[in-house]
Amino acid sequence: MADYLLSLMTFFPLLGMLILLFIPRDNDGLLKSFTLAVTLITFLISLPLAFDDVFTVSGGMHYREFYEWISLGSFFTMNYNVGVDGISLWLVLLTTFIMPIATLSTWKAVEKNVKGFMALMLLLETALIGAFISLDLFLFYIFWELMLIPMYFMIGIWGGKNRIYAAVKFFIYTAVGSLLMLVAIIFVYYYAVKTGAPIEGFGVQEFYRLSIPAEAQHWLFLAFALSFAIKVPMFPLHTWLPDAHTEAPTAGSVILAAIMLKMGTYGYVRFAMPLFPEALQTYLPYLALLSVVGIIYGSLVAMMQDDVKKLVAYSSVAHLGFVMLGIFALNMQGMAGGMIQMVNHGVSTGALFLIVGFIYERRHTRQISEFGGLAHKMPIFATIFLIITLSSIGLPGTNGFVGEFLALVGAFESGLRWYAVVATTGVIFAAVYMLWMYQRVMFGKITNPENEKLKDLSAREIILMLPLLLFVFWIGVYPNTFFEKMNPAMEQLLNQVKSKQVAVVEPIQPALTRTFDSK
Repeated sequence: MADYLLSLMTFFPLLGMLILLFIPRDNDGLLKSFTLAVTLITFLISLPLAFDDVFTVSGGMHYREFYEWISLGSFFTMNYNVGVDGISLWLVLLTTFIMPIATLSTWKAVEKNVKGFMALMLLLETALIGAFISLDLFLFYIFWELMLIPMYFMIGIWGGKNRIYAAVKFFIYTAVGSLLMLVAIIFVYYYAVKTGAPIEGFGVQEFYRLSIPAEAQHWLFLAFALSFAIKVPMFPLHTWLPDAHTEAPTAGSVILAAIMLKMGTYGYVRFAMPLFPEALQTYLPYLALLSVVGIIYGSLVAMMQDDVKKLVAYSSVAHLGFVMLGIFALNMQGMAGGMIQMVNHGVSTGALFLIVGFIYERRHTRQISEFGGLAHKMPIFATIFLIITLSSIGLPGTNGFVGEFLALVGAFESGLRWYAVVATTGVIFAAVYMLWMYQRVMFGKITNPENEKLKDLSAREIILMLPLLLFVFWIGVYPNTFFEKMNPAMEQLLNQVKSKQVAVVEPIQPALTRTFDSK
């Protein structure tokens, strides 16, 4: 089974989707229960990865699967090439962990066309896992594009009143960036073929060894970086995110925040940085600056929001700025902080969107002014909300502190000292907008009669939140469980990036001429 673990984990949700199509569309309970069962089984299939010690001793790829897929001789070759290392390990497990929780959140939130929604959930899970394990760039691109389709329909059909605008904006932003990445992927492949480099299709590990001319690297890096920056999203390419989050159904917002946004940060680590290290050195200060601007801008805008869900959406822009700042530090502290903060953001922000969903199901409004005094009627909800709020702020002892602290330390030690100093104010701003929001929603007198009728969390909702609370404290108290499997892969990545020669390999024009010169 270990030989086919990744394929089984990836395509089991797709198999579940095909079976789901034969279930009657009017049996909502069976459709939701079946989808939940499929996502839970997928999570169980992925669990052996978490307990395998091979990731602690080797930074290479494990559970490799390689099959020839499409071959047109020397003209074009694409392989089914997948594997997982310490960098992708926890993102894969985060995906299989979040999907059952997101499915469970739909029990009361999704009432129309349940069959279609559940089918899209399972298709989306296959696309997300496939992208994280792909070691062939063209295969990665297929999964990358595939994930856009389910999310587009989830927002456009099951979203709020402005759902069409938000869905189209989401699709256009991400599709435009994706096309630029596709052009860069094709260029790298043909450069490898024309220069006689030993490659197997679009294998990213073979592409790592290419000596691409410095000037070409700049254009290729920009194409990749723009695509990933849109997905993160980084300032100023973030404007699609608040609309998508606000209009998406709760399950869609949870998946978007917890998993899909990590595709952009992961793309920098896996592809853009090791493939084009010389260009990275040139653009790194600007990318770090945009990360800091995103932290401050996202915090200030979040502070001014009167919609709880939009506030959480802008907080994502700020928190992911810490992820990118840590990654661009190019040292072990910063990289570790950025990688663990990806997981932390998935847990904390995913939980916040679930919390927003709970109160929206009860009041059908997200306006902060409509609430107040909810702690009197919903003490369990107030307690869980407080824990997640403190986690999002980065209180020591919670998961948020570990990632942000290491990212800032890494940035400071790497020479980005003023970037780190300015970014630290983002921690203060986070405390301001999160605690202020919590105070207005949970404390004070109940002024709206509708709030008098609210009921506390049900057993289903408590069960849904408990796994997230577990990881808030687990990562906050003992993060080494996660670092010990990440460290070898991160060290190997950093060595690979830093070992590349800074000198220009050759002038760009002759290289381009040879690359595209016909026989």
